[in-house]
Amino acid sequence: MKTYRKHLITALSALTLGTAALGAHAQTTDQAAPPARHGMQHQKPTPEQRAAFRAKRIARLHDELKITPAQENAWNAFVASMQPQARRQHDRAAWANLTAPERMAKMIDMQKQRTAALEQRQASLNTFYSVLSADQKKTFDEKAARFGHGHGHGHGMRHG
Repeated sequence: MKTYRKHLITALSALTLGTAALGAHAQTTDQAAPPARHGMQHQKPTPEQRAAFRAKRIARLHDELKITPAQENAWNAFVASMQPQARRQHDRAAWANLTAPERMAKMIDMQKQRTAALEQRQASLNTFYSVLSADQKKTFDEKAARFGHGHGHGHGMRHG
């Protein structure tokens, strides 16, 4: 009987300590402050800020490539083709009312539109690339290796 009582007291003590430890852990976790971001909150850039940053990258690439007057038309067409396309807002309620096959058909149609836009960009890129010198092509290839990488779903040059 004494052994049974000893085991019961030990088990209850362990259970009490475990519960207290969990409560203390939960309390400190809930009160912990989120990590600081070096004193600044990260905010999305405004459309104007994105446009200014894009213009700066384009101007820098223009200078690095040393575009000649004879290459300006191809350059301008290339830059125009690389401008981000306006995003279309989709009516979620309308999508919710579509059947699965109808949604899939719409997604395929949107993918075809994106592919067509990429093909137009490629044509403009090919035209521009064909007027570059060997040194310009080397510089452009180094910069183009970083196209499309970075934050968000942007199009065009990144980290240029």
